[in-house]
Amino acid sequence: MSRSDNPCGACKYLRRRCNQGCIFAPYFGNEAGSTEFKAIHKIFGAKNTFNILSHLPISDRDKAVATIVYEAQARIKDPTYGCVYEILALQQQV
Repeated sequence: MSRSDNPCGACKYLRRRCNQGCIFAPYFGNEAGSTEFKAIHKIFGAKNTFNILSHLPISDRDKAVATIVYEAQARIKDPTYGCVYEILALQQQV
């Protein structure tokens, strides 16, 4: 099955053809990747995310994607503080 028959979650969300060299394919699977990429696209945009990933070494991209997903989901919950609110809450517990 070629990549264009089964697009990654990012390409599925963007409604575009997913090619062999898709930078998003290793990090965004079909269903779960679509919901994660939706949050990223809403907060950071696809082009900014593409630029960030393309400038990183391949070995660091998985950590960057996890961080970007976490920050995007935190920004959707709390648009003002994002993940800083969670950090402050943890500091107050200590």
